Amino acid sequence: MAEDMIIVCPGQGAQAVGMGKLWAETSSEARAAFDEADAVLGDSLGSPLSQICFEGPAETLNRTDVSQPALYTAAVACWRGLSAQMGLAEGQAPIVAAAGLSLGEYSALHIAGAFSFADGLRLVALRGSAMQAAAEATASGMVALVGADEDKAQAVCDEARAGGVLVCANFNAPGQVVLSGDTEACKRAEEVAGEQGLRAVALQVAGAFHSPIMQPAADALAKALSEVEIAQPSAPVWSNVTANPHDADADSIRGKLAEQLTSPVRWADSFAAMVGEYENAQVHEMAPGKTLAGMAKRIARGVKVQSHDGPEI
Repeated sequence: MAEDMIIVCPGQGAQAVGMGKLWAETSSEARAAFDEADAVLGDSLGSPLSQICFEGPAETLNRTDVSQPALYTAAVACWRGLSAQMGLAEGQAPIVAAAGLSLGEYSALHIAGAFSFADGLRLVALRGSAMQAAAEATASGMVALVGADEDKAQAVCDEARAGGVLVCANFNAPGQVVLSGDTEACKRAEEVAGEQGLRAVALQVAGAFHSPIMQPAADALAKALSEVEIAQPSAPVWSNVTANPHDADADSIRGKLAEQLTSPVRWADSFAAMVGEYENAQVHEMAPGKTLAGMAKRIARGVKVQSHDGPEI
């Protein structure tokens, strides 16, 4: 009997040229995920998704409207390849819980059976393009605060906002909070953070994700979600908005996924609660990269995360 598994899926920022390539080359199951993605998306990204993932260029892969469907596909391809490697038939994996960082929540929901691969792919493709459009409509950005807790980060926001938009957007790990807002407010936040003894780093992102600036994208996503069939997940999937498992109700899942675009990502709380509830489960990070394993060391010391950036050959 396979050990209980917790599945975690990375979000935007984890993408890298070559992602998923080894999985696709060594696993027909993983390759099938990329083939299906290519068929569903066609030439909407300019080149086949698999080609962009495997060969780049990086500037294309890093675009919000490309990286989101790419990350979703790579995580699912990894899961399919890993399942086959472990001899697990579809639906038979001993998953006790799942979660994903922001965009990764869609990968986790699909793996838990909430919606089909194709429906999830169309959702994240729309999500990425809608977020890109919202980002281009307003000059905005994100700033990482190193060494800040929630109270300190909120204090920086309150002092630097000055009538603009500035909110806490990501609580990734203890001492790592990301702010999101209009460009001028972000610049003021860097100055205020320095005055308060915090290190501030402007992030290379398209715009102010997980802030009110993303409301137009949230509205577009809510409309698309209303047309997608959503089933009760086969295992609890943690919501970034609440840091609790999603309710079984499909409309609740739809609502939380739309709300996620304008709400802070509570990854640290989600991960800590999840591994605390399932202490004997092995945590498996889907491709690409090892970002979540790195965060886990700061959230829950002693919890081992097994990353599967490529197959164990």
